[in-house]
Amino acid sequence: MKALVHRYCGPAALIVALLAFIVAMSPLANGASRITRVSSKPRPHAILRLDKKAKFPARAIPTVRRARNSSRLGGKSLRRVTPSCAPTTVDLGTWCLMASPYPVAGKEVGRTNYLFATEKCVSLGGYLPSAAQLVGAASRVKLSSTITDSRLTASTDLDASDGLKDRREMSASLTTTSAGSSAAGSQGVSDGSRGDPNQGEPHPVPQPANPAPDTLQYITVYDKGDRGGFAGSRPVSEPEIFRCAFDKVPGASSDENGAGQGTGQTIG
Repeated sequence: MKALVHRYCGPAALIVALLAFIVAMSPLANGASRITRVSSKPRPHAILRLDKKAKFPARAIPTVRRARNSSRLGGKSLRRVTPSCAPTTVDLGTWCLMASPYPVAGKEVGRTNYLFATEKCVSLGGYLPSAAQLVGAASRVKLSSTITDSRLTASTDLDASDGLKDRREMSASLTTTSAGSSAAGSQGVSDGSRGDPNQGEPHPVPQPANPAPDTLQYITVYDKGDRGGFAGSRPVSEPEIFRCAFDKVPGASSDENGAGQGTGQTIG
């Protein structure tokens, strides 16, 4: 029996040694020798710890090039394509409103009537807000107000060098002070207009146009302690403080154009 053991002991030992050598030289053994720690994040030569559900953490799965590109639209990030408000405006959910009235300066002083305000807001990419929008925004925006209103929540007159006056703002809402279609203005009748001879119409009498009658007036609004209030109406031809509203647009926070028009105001 001892002779049999001695006979096969040598070859068996040789086989075990060879197996040990092969395992030692394998990539698995080589990599294991470089493992230095256990981590919850992917790190070189570290064992990745599973979460409490025995799953790999989502951040441990690398994003391939195509997947990274699919998370963008036209090469732009999600922030750049998500509708937002410019930094000089107040975010009111689905729309934006200038944080301060439009700053009037130079040749614009004394010209800020209804026609000017509507044109200016459109040129800036927005529109003149309605009375309802301004009243609704009073708790979020410092609207113009009386000299007795809080300076912290309303825009009040602080410069006594030119007197102290209550303030109000123009809205896009219109009203008329008399009945009849002419109360809302008239395009008049151009000289040279002719009646339809097939209908036996007489030639119309030329009439001057009246595109901005005093009977057509815009409704004004003031802060009224953050509750909003109506402050009467003024003819569309008269100047007043105003601010513009805007629809949210992608990348508005980094757009230097549009609503970024300063914070001061001067009304003639």
